[in-house]
Amino acid sequence: MTRAEALARLQAQVEQGTPIIGAGAGTGLSAKLAEAGGADLIIIYNSGRYRMAGHGSLSGLLAFGDANQIVYEMGEREVLPVVKDVPVVAGVNGTDPLRQMPHFLKRLDELGFSGINNFPTVGLIDGHFRAELEATNLGFDKEVEMIRAAHDRGFFTIVYVFNPEESARMAAAGADAIIAHMGLTVGGSIGLAREGGVAMRLEEAPARVQAIGEAAWGVNRSCLLVSHGGPIATPDDARYVQERTDSVGFIGASSMERLPVETAITETVRQFKSIPVRTK
Repeated sequence: MTRAEALARLQAQVEQGTPIIGAGAGTGLSAKLAEAGGADLIIIYNSGRYRMAGHGSLSGLLAFGDANQIVYEMGEREVLPVVKDVPVVAGVNGTDPLRQMPHFLKRLDELGFSGINNFPTVGLIDGHFRAELEATNLGFDKEVEMIRAAHDRGFFTIVYVFNPEESARMAAAGADAIIAHMGLTVGGSIGLAREGGVAMRLEEAPARVQAIGEAAWGVNRSCLLVSHGGPIATPDDARYVQERTDSVGFIGASSMERLPVETAITETVRQFKSIPVRTK
C-alpha cells in the first residue's frame, strides 16, 4: 500500500469519528488476529519477538540480536504472508551503524512493507548513557535521518517521540503520524507496576500527549497524533486520554498481544483445570 493510500484510509476514519488503532505484532498469529479485529496498522518490532517469548519489551533495546534483521525475517516469513488488507509497518533501528540505510529501506520496500517506524529508539534512554550516545553519532539524530530517508522513498512514516522537541524534529523530517510515547507499558507479568513510583500516572498523560502534538503541528498541521505506552494500557485508559486531547488513536504492542494473551491463556487453563475427574 502506498503512502498516499495509507494516509487516505487513516484520514477518512478520523473524519468519520473512528479512532486509528495500530497493533504491534510479535507473531504472525498476533498480526492475523489484530487485522481480524479491525486494526488499521500492523507494526513489527524486534521487541515483539522477545515479548512473545516471555521477556520484557526493553529486551529489544539490548544487544540480544540484530534488530533490523529480526524485523525483516518476521515480515518475510510470518506477518506479510498472513496480513491481507492492512498496511504493515517495519520498526527500523535507525542508529544501526552496520547498515547502509538507503539499501535496507529499499529491501523493506521490495518485501512489501508499507510504512516505517523508529524502533528500537534511543528515546527510551536518558541520563549519562543517552548523552554519550548522542555524542558518538548513535543518537536520536540518526533516527530522524532514517525517517527522512523513508519519507523520501515514499513510505508512510509513524514515529515514536518522547517530548515536544523530538516531535518537532520528526515532523520536519516528514513524519506522517506522531506517536506520543509515555514509556514502558504497565501491567501483566513483565510490564511495569502501576503503583511504585516508576510509571507515570494516567492523569499525567493527557498533558504530555497534547504538548507533543502541539509541537508537531507547529511544523506540519497535517501530522496525525496518537498515543502509546506507560499508563495507557487498556481501552479505558486510551479512552481517558483521547477524551482529553486531540489524539486520534492509540498504538498498542503489549496492550494488543501480550496482555490479552496472558489473561486468555491463564484463564483458559484454569477453566480446564477446574473440570472434576469422575471418581468411582
